[in-house]
Amino acid sequence: MPGEFDYNSTRKKLILSEYGRNVQNMVKYICELPTKEERNRYALVVIDLMGFLNPHLRDVADFKHKLWDHLHIISDYKIDVDSPYPKPDPEAIHLKPEPLKYPNQRIKFKHYGKTIELMIEKAKSIEEPDRKQHMVQAIANFMKMAYVQWNKDSVADEIIFSDLLRLSNGELKLDDSVNLNRVEFRTNTHNNQSNNNNRGRSNNNNNRGRSNNNNNRNNNNNRGRNNNSKKY
Repeated sequence: MPGEFDYNSTRKKLILSEYGRNVQNMVKYICELPTKEERNRYALVVIDLMGFLNPHLRDVADFKHKLWDHLHIISDYKIDVDSPYPKPDPEAIHLKPEPLKYPNQRIKFKHYGKTIELMIEKAKSIEEPDRKQHMVQAIANFMKMAYVQWNKDSVADEIIFSDLLRLSNGELKLDDSVNLNRVEFRTNTHNNQSNNNNRGRSNNNNNRGRSNNNNNRNNNNNRGRNNNSKKY
């Protein structure tokens, strides 16, 4: 008959699902009790039950305080009991944080990244010539490493010098005689060498297996011939 079964889709939504339907029904029953004395007595029992159902909350600071806050939340802030803690503010609990702003900064050379631009601005503010020169060369070495990492190809130092000049608006410059650190994209080379070594080992193992099989066959043939000659 219709209405005979009770489905979760027809029930009231669970406010705090970790405590279950029974706890929510108990809290609803407490809210409907006529006297505050009864409500206080039953509320203490429900608080103990809530702590038993969620033992992991015992490691949280102010364990009891959190349980009483949850009791008010489950009752939709309608329960009238003498709580040992102040009643939580619904607006403070449901306060939503402001959305994070997505950075709209434009990167001139994406393969160098935004960090390089910040480092260049820092180097431009250095007044000591020697320290500034060392910083600029370190930035250029990092730019070369980033270039090789993303482009997977070698790059001439002149290209790095030109990009550094453009990024710094002509304020940072290195002499053409400066040699940047040698950077190679070694991943593919290492993999190719490993594959070649593995192929060579496989071929050697196959050749050894074939040689052993041939030797065994020859030995068996020779034994058969010797046995035949002994019979005659």
